[in-house]
Amino acid sequence: MPIHRYQEETVIDAPLDQVFGFFADAANLQKLTPASLQFKILTPLPIEMKPGALIDYRLKLRGIPMQWRTEITVWEPGVRFVDSQIKGPYRQWIHEHRFQAEGDKTRVWDTVDYELPRLPLAELAHKLFVRSEVRRIFAFRGEAMRQAFPPK
Repeated sequence: MPIHRYQEETVIDAPLDQVFGFFADAANLQKLTPASLQFKILTPLPIEMKPGALIDYRLKLRGIPMQWRTEITVWEPGVRFVDSQIKGPYRQWIHEHRFQAEGDKTRVWDTVDYELPRLPLAELAHKLFVRSEVRRIFAFRGEAMRQAFPPK
């Protein structure tokens, strides 16, 4: 099965320390997730973000309830962090968040490498709806970030 990559870039009208601080608070993940996924963090908050931190979620993908667990595998404050799925709907899901100050704004890059489960029609499912669902989720995420930090 191939590993798919999705990349998104968003410029936020806020300084790096504020934007990274927003991401450092795991409770804000719910704000960045479409309501249609019925996303809920199960791990008690606040969560200390650091390598090895585990975060459990519950959500619905296409109406199917599932549990998802990620581990923070890289934590470089103000630069980047990586969360990797330990349990969830994908065979692999590795999400890198990178940040760069640009004056009083911040550029945020999301890069996700994901692999679908090894099922007979997985690649067809990717072409028909998984790819577009990933794009939709990240389009929502970009808009939610811009709303969290409206232009001054």
